[in-house]
Amino acid sequence: MALDESLIEELGIGPIWVQRGAVAASTTREVEAAASTPVAAAILAEAQSNQAPAQTPHEPTPTAAAHTEAPREAPGESDAAPLDAYDDLPWTDEAPVHFAPAVAVAPDDVHTLDWDALAERVANCQRCRLCERRTNTVFGVGDREADWMLIGEAPGENEDKQGEPFVGQAGKLLDNMLRTLALSRQSNVYIANVIKCRPPGNRNPELDEVARCELYLQRQVELVKPKVIVAMGRFAAQSLLKNEASIASMRGRVHEYRGVPVIVTYHPAYLLRSLQDKSKAWADLCLARNTYRDALAALGVEQGAEKGGV
Repeated sequence: MALDESLIEELGIGPIWVQRGAVAASTTREVEAAASTPVAAAILAEAQSNQAPAQTPHEPTPTAAAHTEAPREAPGESDAAPLDAYDDLPWTDEAPVHFAPAVAVAPDDVHTLDWDALAERVANCQRCRLCERRTNTVFGVGDREADWMLIGEAPGENEDKQGEPFVGQAGKLLDNMLRTLALSRQSNVYIANVIKCRPPGNRNPELDEVARCELYLQRQVELVKPKVIVAMGRFAAQSLLKNEASIASMRGRVHEYRGVPVIVTYHPAYLLRSLQDKSKAWADLCLARNTYRDALAALGVEQGAEKGGV
């Protein structure tokens, strides 16, 4: 039989709701004293037997001391770091993330979107937690009818600020490399990333983040219809080719993504730190150029009439 609430209240052993840190020491002592009387102890025992599941022999019974509130924080003190302290840290919340069905399920119409509708969909995307910290989505840039398509990994800090892939020093190096092949992001190359939002701390995107963003890149490839794709960096190559091979083992060979030949090379940001590998990256671009010419020849396109590079 349920215990009479008025009796509990009269004995002073009912639930007390207070603001954290606001319980006075005297109040705490009064509650503990009331709970320690024989009558109160008997009533509590009956209430626990009627209302709460029995505890196992290995689980100690909670005491009032376990609920003693922590001391009030001094003004201006807090365990929480300021918001900007997490700017470049990976997510620390390991609790499962729940999305509404409309977000969790891939939109069935992505493959029907034109460029403007696709760009708008990406700009408003909330399909994963990366949307919470981004400044801008990084959709892509360049000639939307280019024969060459370059695919990078994920936006960095500069890309997030400007909303364009491959900017800063890495972008300048990439532009110089393309110029040697008579290529330019303004005329005959389209550049995109596997992920459209910056991961915090420039960490590698998680598998579920790649899965939620993958349809956007697939649609971009369908709209561009490139003759050759250059995957820049290990993560981009692994995401496109669905393997975990090292970049060294993937270089020097022609792969395929959705019917388009793929050449794997180093990310420009890596080349800035490893100058000795610039010659390898140049060899990769030469392989891409030869693969592109072979693709044109297979289509019966005369040399010199191609749209991308030399």
